Amino acid sequence: MTGRVIVLGATGFTGRLVAEVACRAGLAPVLAGRHSEALAALLTEIGPLSPAGALLTSQVADVHDSESVRALVTSPDDVLVTTVGPFVRLGRPAVDAAIAAGCGYVDSTGEPAFIREVFESDGARAAMTGARLLTAFGYDYVPGNLAGAIAMRDAVAAGRIPDRVEVGYFVKGTGGYSSGTKASMAASIGATPFAYTTGAIVEGFTDVETFTVGGEQSDALPIGGSEHFVLPRLDHRLTSVGVFLGWAGKGTRAAHAAAKAASTAARVPLAGKVIDAALSRGSDVTGQGPTALERADARTVVVARTLDPVGRQLSHVTMEGPSPYDLTAELIVWAAAMVLTGRTTGVGALGPVDGFGLAALESGCADIGLRRVD
Repeated sequence: MTGRVIVLGATGFTGRLVAEVACRAGLAPVLAGRHSEALAALLTEIGPLSPAGALLTSQVADVHDSESVRALVTSPDDVLVTTVGPFVRLGRPAVDAAIAAGCGYVDSTGEPAFIREVFESDGARAAMTGARLLTAFGYDYVPGNLAGAIAMRDAVAAGRIPDRVEVGYFVKGTGGYSSGTKASMAASIGATPFAYTTGAIVEGFTDVETFTVGGEQSDALPIGGSEHFVLPRLDHRLTSVGVFLGWAGKGTRAAHAAAKAASTAARVPLAGKVIDAALSRGSDVTGQGPTALERADARTVVVARTLDPVGRQLSHVTMEGPSPYDLTAELIVWAAAMVLTGRTTGVGALGPVDGFGLAALESGCADIGLRRVD
């Protein structure tokens, strides 16, 4: 194994979690970030976690200097992991570096606009160089891809053909948000969600959906995710995919109305400038997030269901796992290790299922605590 795992944004909140998990998993990642002092401090702090005989290293790279990011990757066998967001503003240099090198790439984004760009624009370029792009490989949106694929498998096994898949994301308990999550949320303000409808990606606000979570009815608002691109690849008879976020709880419908208003405001030149200025300020605040104790109070819950053409439910899957942040770090390291050891099933823009196969993904997720509960 000659490749390396490089963690860009290692001194940020999510990047640090990824670096720690990578060390515990027996990897010795290259820690990359824009401040040498912060990198040196991180090396000292997590160095003892590195595998025996392995020496952690670091390299300065700044997404505002594309050449410094390209310099991180020295071989097609490398895997470039990036947690630097908001991705719509700061994610492009890492994607381009991975495509140029023809290497593996894994990111932590949950931003629909960036995900769409990777699948629609970057996938073809990546396929030409042999790069393997695994975007949104965390709480957003691996659990939904897995649950949706299992629900599709269940329906087909019962002799039924799913026409639509709906996925809902929820969190049990509290836990708080990192500065990066807040910045990414801000980056999505004004963005019109998309869905996969009648066999194509379609923009527009659909209705709030209600899911059964823990025996109770919970609302969730529509969002764009990687499921829209990936699940139809698994069965071309699928004509519709919807992805929904239920973090707002009882405030979901109000949040949905506000999102519509923000989208309209973003089309007004002055409002668009105000939003962009807010994003620029937010992107400079990094490294802050919930403590391990706070994260321990949160659990990931994802629900998927398949429907027939007239809306009758065919199958239903609920999965639970660790807190969104811990789950994201574990998933990213698992994906990086799989890519590093040559266990991907294609090139270009890949999803969790078509990138590794459903059996491998289901087994890997179970090992890190993301399991089906019904």
